[in-house]
Amino acid sequence: MSSPRSGREHRHGRGPGPLQGPGEERGSGQGALHAQRGDALAPSGQAHGRGQRRLAFVLALVLGYSAIEFVGGAWTGSLALLSDALHMVSDSAALALSLLAGFLASRPAQKRRTFGNSRVEILAALANGVALAVVALFISVNALERYLSPREVAGAGLFAIAAGGLAINLLALYLLEGERHGSLNLRGAFLHVASDTLASVGVCLAGIGIWTLGWLWLDPAVSLVVSALVLWSAWQLIRDALDILMETVPPHLDPEAIRSALLEVDGVRGLHCLHVWTIGSGEVSLSSHLVVDSGRGAEALLERVRRRLAERFSIVHTTIQIEPAGPETEAATLCRDDVCDPVGHSA
Repeated sequence: MSSPRSGREHRHGRGPGPLQGPGEERGSGQGALHAQRGDALAPSGQAHGRGQRRLAFVLALVLGYSAIEFVGGAWTGSLALLSDALHMVSDSAALALSLLAGFLASRPAQKRRTFGNSRVEILAALANGVALAVVALFISVNALERYLSPREVAGAGLFAIAAGGLAINLLALYLLEGERHGSLNLRGAFLHVASDTLASVGVCLAGIGIWTLGWLWLDPAVSLVVSALVLWSAWQLIRDALDILMETVPPHLDPEAIRSALLEVDGVRGLHCLHVWTIGSGEVSLSSHLVVDSGRGAEALLERVRRRLAERFSIVHTTIQIEPAGPETEAATLCRDDVCDPVGHSA
């Protein structure tokens, strides 16, 4: 048996299975549980490598065709095509940044960066969103100028080059589709390419309209529509990145529901300082202080709490501090509701 001690304990478990066996210390007064699903980490590393390779291939495709669109835009005199080329360059920069961020995020933690480099990925996603917004504003200004002063555009050439860009973007979307759900950074790259795909569709339609009907106003009109789509994608990406950087509760989790679930655990009398946040894409963490009945086995109670969080909310990275119920504990653990305990307090 392990020797008792006071204070906290940190543990790495594997999913909702049993805690580590003999040889671990057991806390007598207060304890903390630090659990992480180890069996989920191996496949995530393989998925990360596959996502990085696909991202590199998409970068080569998009960067290569952006040069063709620049030349084509100058040849046809189309602002929509030049805007789409600029958008593809922005995509290339964003994809390159995403590739770099993914590499840095996969490196092991350093002494002073105990959480690793996960936040690099989020910073890259934020930069992607800002880049999208800047490109959209640039397109809008030039589209308004072109609308007031229409210019001749070679519709047939515009359509042919835009159709090639559409094919490249569709291939890029296919390559990134399966990877975007597990990473905010890859999601940002996917949104970049998706917005450019919509832009290519609009440019193709503008090319057909100008080629067959001579509607020169379609060139700036399509550019404005593209700008609106890009701005919407940029806002969503910036909002999600800022939520993670501000350590906002993930949108799929309800702190009150978590609090209620913890209070339902046998032996838990109250809780305070409940915090739920995201370190990186999909890396949800939770910390809380639980007030429990005196005499309760800390290890058994921590196991029940850990299982409840894993099974109901899929939260496996937790730090729980156990505090025995009593007047002294309540006085020592009082904290301001607006700073330490936004969702609850000890009973």
